[in-house]
Amino acid sequence: MQREAFMDKAFWWVAGAVVVVIAAAGIYYYKSHKNASPPQGQLLPPPAPAASEEPGIRHPIPAGTATDEPAPPELNDSDGPVRDTLAGVFGAKAIEQFLVPQSIIRHIVATVDNLPRKKVAVELRPIKPTPGKTLTGGAEDALTLGAENYARYAPLVQLARAADSKQLTRIYFHFYPDFQQAYENLGYPSQYFNDRLIEVIDDLLKTPDVKGPIALAQPRVFYEYKDRDLEARSAGQKLLIRMGPENAQVIKAKLLEIRSAVIGHEKTQVKH
Repeated sequence: MQREAFMDKAFWWVAGAVVVVIAAAGIYYYKSHKNASPPQGQLLPPPAPAASEEPGIRHPIPAGTATDEPAPPELNDSDGPVRDTLAGVFGAKAIEQFLVPQSIIRHIVATVDNLPRKKVAVELRPIKPTPGKTLTGGAEDALTLGAENYARYAPLVQLARAADSKQLTRIYFHFYPDFQQAYENLGYPSQYFNDRLIEVIDDLLKTPDVKGPIALAQPRVFYEYKDRDLEARSAGQKLLIRMGPENAQVIKAKLLEIRSAVIGHEKTQVKH
């Protein structure tokens, strides 16, 4: 159980918070309203702040939505619609297996907010732990993260690769009031969730590409990266590293697409 704890919750936090749940809701919603016009509004690329009537907002969500699109549910009533939407895409069995059914949007927002920090609260994850055991390599006194672990994340990586970032962004804009309300309720009444989302994506995009075996240490109960630079990185970056370099590259590419779509700047460059 101690070895499993190091990895079991890793990729689901990243994918679930940033890609998977929004992707599933977006795909279903887009298919149901594919003839509706996308929301209109001004989006300006960084680094210049986008014009906004709200002070301090760097990346405003475009104002206005298509009149034939239904309004998003109230935050307190959103769990049922989100679960039903996900079940309509992935099937009820998959949703029961993977999705934490309560406070879905609240958990997504809380997890996104925590990813650039040192730790992610386990009790706030929107996705259940990944099944299977964590595999290590090497001798007991020279442990490395087993490359066999990376295959465990293949289904989610494939889902992220196939997702249409522009469609996802359109759906994110539509359901944005619930995300913003959840963020304010989290303790940020004067801050803007979309700005935080961009900050989180930028932090994840700075994750280094680690080649070769990743050495582990176990100074206490849980494993840590033996490389102090890796261990000092944010929770989100460490989670991407644990996925393996090829999987991480797929997720980073998708995050870059989403970032570009959200801020309306398709030539955003990743800085390492």
